[in-house]
Amino acid sequence: MPRRGTSRSRRSRRLLLAARSSFVAESLAFGDSPLTARETEVLVAARGGGTVADIARALHLSEGTVRNHLSAAIGKTNAGNRAEAVLVADGNGWL
Repeated sequence: MPRRGTSRSRRSRRLLLAARSSFVAESLAFGDSPLTARETEVLVAARGGGTVADIARALHLSEGTVRNHLSAAIGKTNAGNRAEAVLVADGNGWL
């Protein structure tokens, strides 16, 4: 038997994901970058294929902060991984 409140949580999450996807789709359609300046900076640093530790050292950030920015950029570009996020962002002229 499912716990009470689970469906509400799932419903909220689906709505949030749909809204986020809509925002990304609109940004992609208009050519405006959905990425923050720091997310862009982290993706530029990730172009070289270094580790999270390498990127963190180069940008004077913690590894956790780099992972957070990469995760946000991956989500905003609808990519499956950071290499794909770099390709999408670069292809759209955001880097």
